[in-house]
Amino acid sequence: MTLRITPLADPEVRASSRRLAWLASGADEVPLGSAFLRLFTTEGQQHLAELEIAVHGAERRRGVGTRLLDAAVAAAREEQRRSVLAQAEQGSAADSFLAARGFRRVLGLTYTRLPLADADLAGLEKLVRLPCPGYRLTEWDGTVPDELARSYADSRRAMDDMPMEDTDYGTVVWDVERVVAAAEAVAQRGELLHTVAAVDASDGSVVGFSELVVPGDGRGDGRHYGTAVLPEHRGHGLARWMKATSILRARARHPELAGLCTDTADGNAPMRAVNDALGYVPTHRAVEYQLDL
Repeated sequence: MTLRITPLADPEVRASSRRLAWLASGADEVPLGSAFLRLFTTEGQQHLAELEIAVHGAERRRGVGTRLLDAAVAAAREEQRRSVLAQAEQGSAADSFLAARGFRRVLGLTYTRLPLADADLAGLEKLVRLPCPGYRLTEWDGTVPDELARSYADSRRAMDDMPMEDTDYGTVVWDVERVVAAAEAVAQRGELLHTVAAVDASDGSVVGFSELVVPGDGRGDGRHYGTAVLPEHRGHGLARWMKATSILRARARHPELAGLCTDTADGNAPMRAVNDALGYVPTHRAVEYQLDL
């Protein structure tokens, strides 16, 4: 089969990364598949790339995916990347493809969903009313308010010890500029970002957060981007408190929203327990693969 791999210009440039792209096409110029390689550019992750490959179902097992992979891996080497990550649904064709081409399994993920029509609103209200002495909640839409920006950026280190098993993920370095850029990126996509944060009542600093992104029309499914609590403030039920509040706000503000989705590393037992307690139901499992260069 005649196969052409064409590098493409990708306009999607983020504050923390940029992407390379390729299109696979046949002799008649009909697209057969594509590949995207995200190159992380911020301190702590400049060794890392993230790969996505998609091949039309009718064109699989004809070398399209392999040619796209070869192009992406060659580019990762040229960019002096140490590791390439790729994710596949467990048991899928992509799962087998990556395992057969030198990628090794480094992380298991469980995806869950809370159907809002079935949410136990009374139970959630009860959880929200439980006392958390020494803490209070605050919320905002979009970009963090100026008076909380510094401590919110500092609180992002709560994600640093998230169980990542053998993944060469590096350390994400957050500052106010990156926090603002992340919120602006969500807005530019036409989506709505709502953040619930736990604040230390003694000094007003943010010690935990739960982010939820909702489609701009308030329909379909929302997605939790991150829920975390600083290590020194864990054990007080803050994650469950914040996430329950986030669910109730989404239900009240977006009555046509169908559900809320999240994914959790298999090794993150505390967050899995929080999701179970709030009514999230597993939908599928995924595998994070890594190619060591």
